[in-house]
Amino acid sequence: MVSRLSGLAIDAGLLAIASSLAVSGVPAVWSALAGEPPGWLKAASAVVAAALPVVYFTGCWWMTGQTLGSLLFGTVVRRTDGRHVGLCRALLRALVGLAIPVLWLVGLLGVLTDDRRRAWHDRLFGTVVRYVDRPPEQGRALSYRRR
Repeated sequence: MVSRLSGLAIDAGLLAIASSLAVSGVPAVWSALAGEPPGWLKAASAVVAAALPVVYFTGCWWMTGQTLGSLLFGTVVRRTDGRHVGLCRALLRALVGLAIPVLWLVGLLGVLTDDRRRAWHDRLFGTVVRYVDRPPEQGRALSYRRR
């Protein structure tokens, strides 16, 4: 549970920085180069900042199973049979986690009672968070271990 919370804290920090840059950074650059930024640019920056967490978590879980935070702590999200998480499952997992973060965090208590250390949201989406043994060598598949 500590690895998952620590990874989530790193992801939240990175997303806070990226969202702040999207909302204020782009209009600030425009302002420095061309004067007052247009309303459409401010609106587009706000939309990008709002969509960024969903895109980040969905993309990371779908493509590699790891966000930057989970990469640092050596965890990966997979389906219960070990396969990669599909796009729809990754998107739903991200939407629920971002829409109801308190329930997501409380759901981590499930890690303490499940023999596969799955949180409540892992059970809901048919996923499991595993530890990666070591970085793969070229041409060799990832291996996992349970904790």
